[in-house]
Amino acid sequence: TSSMEKPNIVTCTAPVNIAVIKYWGKRNEELILPINSSLSVTLHQDQLKTTTTVVASKSFQEDRIWLNGKEEDISHPRLQSCLREVRRLARKRRNDGNPSLDSAVLSHKVHICSVNNFPTAAGLASSAAGFACLVYTLARVFGVEGELSAIARQGSGSACRSMYGGFVQWLMGQKEDGKDSVAQQVEPESHWPELRILVLVASAEKKPVGSTSGMQTSVETSALLKHRAESVVPGRMAEMIEAIGRRDFATFAELTMKDSNQFHATCLDTYPPIFYLSSVSQQVINLVHRYNRHYGETRVSYTFDAGPNAVIFTLKQHVPEFLQVVQHFFPPETNGGQGSRRKSFSFGINQCFLNILFVFQAGPGPCVVDDPAQHLLGSDGLPKRTV
Repeated sequence: TSSMEKPNIVTCTAPVNIAVIKYWGKRNEELILPINSSLSVTLHQDQLKTTTTVVASKSFQEDRIWLNGKEEDISHPRLQSCLREVRRLARKRRNDGNPSLDSAVLSHKVHICSVNNFPTAAGLASSAAGFACLVYTLARVFGVEGELSAIARQGSGSACRSMYGGFVQWLMGQKEDGKDSVAQQVEPESHWPELRILVLVASAEKKPVGSTSGMQTSVETSALLKHRAESVVPGRMAEMIEAIGRRDFATFAELTMKDSNQFHATCLDTYPPIFYLSSVSQQVINLVHRYNRHYGETRVSYTFDAGPNAVIFTLKQHVPEFLQVVQHFFPPETNGGQGSRRKSFSFGINQCFLNILFVFQAGPGPCVVDDPAQHLLGSDGLPKRTV
């Protein structure tokens, strides 16, 4: 077959990011424009990532998508936004006289296959990695370069931050059209090699209130949320960027905890209130403060997204000891019949289990996968049989 007929196939991976200054609340639902700026750390893709393969071919009748092995409805508005925007940029580049773009590809339909290797809806921002990966891969297929975070943002707000590695801010922007609501790297992943991120899973169940509807209710009913966006976050962003710049862990850690606490306070201030933290989450918070008080310095910090799972930040030298402390207070479920003896440590609450998921470093943004064996779709555009 000529190169014209060969299907265009690209596979990429994208990371999860953990917000240390939280995004909660939109000023424009459709374009996903936030009421405040936010800042996150991109996790290394060694353990958690989304992998996406996109195939474009003139033989495809329609766009199709498979997520985690199951075909999904591609007419979802957020998926459509991403597809439409990438294609629009590609046409624009073509019209701006970029001859390297094959005009035929612009009219091709795409098949998309995406796989997360982590528990979806467990409060680990799966949609962020998913939409970042989708946009990055589509952009490769259609030959689009440049500012992609604004497109990823229209899939899922926090996805714009997964378009970069290291430490990333999402500028809320001022414009009505959202053109200036984009992500920027503050520091690369190599900037703070000693920083470690631990994910402690308190529950892998689906959260009671989804982020999208929860946010909407908060914007409508919480006076604290408005105060936070206007009076607290701008100063906190500046302090946080400075603390990261000078690798000042104590300041970084304290700002992270205060911001997490305030985000959950706005959830409580929402009417009716939203509870994302469980009793286990509260015990982790207690434990971190007790641990820091014990050493008379801030060695560990926590942050919680819209779910009960704790993300812990610390420095490399403190990881082994802190993990021991966690295992001491939260024995793993299978503790070989010593249950009764160990449960007494769990702050008087029985059956407190935490799974320590992973220990991370900061990592890079989306990457292209060069090995054709890693493609999730065959050249026929259908998912490969997974073993």
